[in-house]
Amino acid sequence: MSEVASHEVTLLGERVNYDLKQSDEATEPRIEVDIHGVTVILPPKSSADPEILLHENAAWVVEKKRKFDTYREDIPQRKFEPGESFPYLGNPHEVIIERRSSSVVGDNTLRLAKHHVQETSVKRALETLYRRKARERFESQANRYASEMGVEYEKIEVRNQRTKWGSCSTTGTLGLNWRLMMAPPEICDYVIIHELAHLSEPNHTDAFWSLVAKYDPEYESHSRWLENHGAELIFSDDDI
Repeated sequence: MSEVASHEVTLLGERVNYDLKQSDEATEPRIEVDIHGVTVILPPKSSADPEILLHENAAWVVEKKRKFDTYREDIPQRKFEPGESFPYLGNPHEVIIERRSSSVVGDNTLRLAKHHVQETSVKRALETLYRRKARERFESQANRYASEMGVEYEKIEVRNQRTKWGSCSTTGTLGLNWRLMMAPPEICDYVIIHELAHLSEPNHTDAFWSLVAKYDPEYESHSRWLENHGAELIFSDDDI
């Protein structure tokens, strides 16, 4: 992409800053709205007027921008230091650094091995602990629910997608976001059940949601929790 240029436009009475980019990969003009802001992307030598494009899509742009503005405000300002608190399965846990062979989760504590912190950082040691515990829980719960639901998955991949909590490939691979370990356990289980249900019902049909409801009767409230609290599960600026 070429150099980014910043501009301002008024949409539905609201002042909106946007970036203008040219991309060799773009085949037609498009608008992207995400946590970083509004961007108009144009193909090389395009004669399209970005402001006309924005005005034509004003309602969509303003709605998406407001959503991400609120999302951005909810992102925790974390400090990767001993004594700080990080959520683990929905409850605050204090970060403690001590001499031990490996990092563990204790009673309301995340106890990091001092040698690991010294070799990497508090942030890296914390993420490593979360990822290890995520694999343990994901596999345990997936095995449990897969047995109850009468389905089989191929494997689990622990991922860190920015906006996706789970996925299920056609080959039976479950992709699950390790940051779910910061959410309450029922939220984590909902995502696992949701993805396992795709092994029986690939699409979000009535039959799919009936299957999800059978194993998670509160799935609607759990889905809303993720929508409303997803920003609270952002671990660091790298996730943004």
